[in-house]
Amino acid sequence: MTVLRSGFPHRPARSLATVAGALLAILSLLLGLPSAAGAQTPRRAPEPAHPGQDWAGSQIAKHEGTAVGTAPPTSGLAASVEGVDVSSHNGNVAWSTLWNSGVRFAYVKATESTSYTNPYFAQQYNGSYNVGMIRGAYHFATPNTSSGAAQANYFVDHGGGWSKDGRTLPGALDMEYNPYGATCYGLSAAGLVNWMKDWFATYKARTGRDAVVYTSTGWWKQCTGNSSAFGAVNPLWIPRYGSSAGELPAGWGFHTIWQYTSSGPTVGDHNRFNGAYDRLQALANG
Repeated sequence: MTVLRSGFPHRPARSLATVAGALLAILSLLLGLPSAAGAQTPRRAPEPAHPGQDWAGSQIAKHEGTAVGTAPPTSGLAASVEGVDVSSHNGNVAWSTLWNSGVRFAYVKATESTSYTNPYFAQQYNGSYNVGMIRGAYHFATPNTSSGAAQANYFVDHGGGWSKDGRTLPGALDMEYNPYGATCYGLSAAGLVNWMKDWFATYKARTGRDAVVYTSTGWWKQCTGNSSAFGAVNPLWIPRYGSSAGELPAGWGFHTIWQYTSSGPTVGDHNRFNGAYDRLQALANG
């Protein structure tokens, strides 16, 4: 064995280079840096850290300056039906109490991304149905964590399906401000529109129904460029905590559901279906 004057064994230069290269590759992988060959390691956003705190409208007040509202006047409405939407932050819901107060339909959060399911989903989804309500499920979208198709499939597989039983509404896609970072999830307007097209197409292929889209006009303008691609097909569920639904996103001439107040964790957010009860039944029946 060749021995250096220092007294340590000599290691061939090739061996040292191999070790150094391996260490550099590991460091690049951990930090998401380009590798020695110049290739960028693809990176997905981490899965949501607090999905139980995300629900339809949870980010609207934070970004649009809306506050907890009260029931708007009913004057001028030809007909409407009262509803609520709930998620895990509402816990076990007293459905009989809501029914007795006049609530006739409910939307329940089922999923978020491809990793979260609402632990109270069964109590909320089945409980609303069992007291006589027309019910539906919704998915909180995180377009930076996986594809539209992947999230639609996850939604359908975890409570977001549809059946023509006369009391199940089509699923809804919740598109709102990102609770984890960049408002528009780091995607371009075209990228977000294509992501939604992927989600809606997959949902329809799985269920036969065109899903509802939940979104605010402010987010829609900012993040989709005020796309008019969905108004002719997907019913609009719009949040606005005031005396009217206000300006609608491009493509929609009217809203189907208006989330008019966020009343806190015990009773859920309140909504109004834009039409008589038989029209709500028609939406359920497809």
